[in-house]
Amino acid sequence: MPTLLILLIVGGAGFFFFTAARAAAERAAEIGRDACQAAGVQWLDESVHATGMRLRRREDGWLGLERSFRFEYSEDGQGRHIGRIVLLGEKLVGFSGPTRATQAVVRSFPQD
Repeated sequence: MPTLLILLIVGGAGFFFFTAARAAAERAAEIGRDACQAAGVQWLDESVHATGMRLRRREDGWLGLERSFRFEYSEDGQGRHIGRIVLLGEKLVGFSGPTRATQAVVRSFPQD
């Protein structure tokens, strides 16, 4: 009986972690897509790739997961450039990518 309880707890924690990771990836994809559109560049592969994850203290003092994502874009259709998105929970805390999009991304996604 204790084994079943432990399995249920581990399974529930795994499910929560998986759904939070998917939500963060979808948010990063939305930010990358909007940034490329605002800059007038082509968003390549129409996806983001998780590159890292670490614990970081949020503004309210609690620990949260900071996730880093990478995406690729092309300015002229020939070369590939790499952009980076960093999320702390659902909050955008770092962005590098198409230079013309940086201001648009920061304005359209509130920092709250």
